Amino acid sequence: MNGAQLLKDKVAIVTGAGRGLGEAVARAYAAEGAKVLVSDIDADSARKVAASLPGSASFACDVRVPAQVEALVAEAVKRFGKLDIMVPNAGVANVLPLAQTSYEQWREVTSVNLDGVFLCIRYAAPVMVAAGSGCIINMASVTAKAGCALIGSYAAAKAGVVSLTQTAAVELRSHNIRVNAILPGFIATELVTSHKHEFEEQLKLPDFGAVVLQRQGRFGTPEEVANLAVFLASGRSSFSNGSAFVLDGGVSSSLL
Repeated sequence: MNGAQLLKDKVAIVTGAGRGLGEAVARAYAAEGAKVLVSDIDADSARKVAASLPGSASFACDVRVPAQVEALVAEAVKRFGKLDIMVPNAGVANVLPLAQTSYEQWREVTSVNLDGVFLCIRYAAPVMVAAGSGCIINMASVTAKAGCALIGSYAAAKAGVVSLTQTAAVELRSHNIRVNAILPGFIATELVTSHKHEFEEQLKLPDFGAVVLQRQGRFGTPEEVANLAVFLASGRSSFSNGSAFVLDGGVSSSLL
């Protein structure tokens, strides 16, 4: 590694870090010197990731449950003495037209993707306020910027995350706490690829991957998202606050 570590001696919580984007962010943070509390609803997955990261630990947490998120933040402070960075990344999706989505299915998605972000901010912010600094990086989606068939609940939740990011940034800026959001496009993770056939069948697409390649050029990688998450957690982004950083290969900038 060249130069000083960007996150040396920082403490971070990353939710949904047992795989996918969360795992990539946790690994990137650890590589830059942070101690990471790897959180996931799947305790075994979180434990395996944390075991491979120096100075890190795991904590099972369902981000839909206030008491569990409160305990997650308390664990970071108890184990590491502070909390510098919070990354509410945990997310789920279902693939259905809105008119066929039950309220229970709607709540399944929005409770994780939006309520979970609120709860992470709710319990991390007081700790950061007391410390006089902090950084919160919310994982939204490019679907927050435009309608996307079959994932209306997911897109609506992610749009809410962008608005929540802006409000939290305004409320917390006087405490030296920055809040930003990342809006990835189609990234090569299980959350995206596992729904390939549903998109193809319901939208009558010959090949979902080919459509993505046509619109976006290629699938993004979890590591590319993690690189942006490192930048936003570091002093190099010290004047970035309340911003939504799009990382989508240009798909949201083009009509064709």
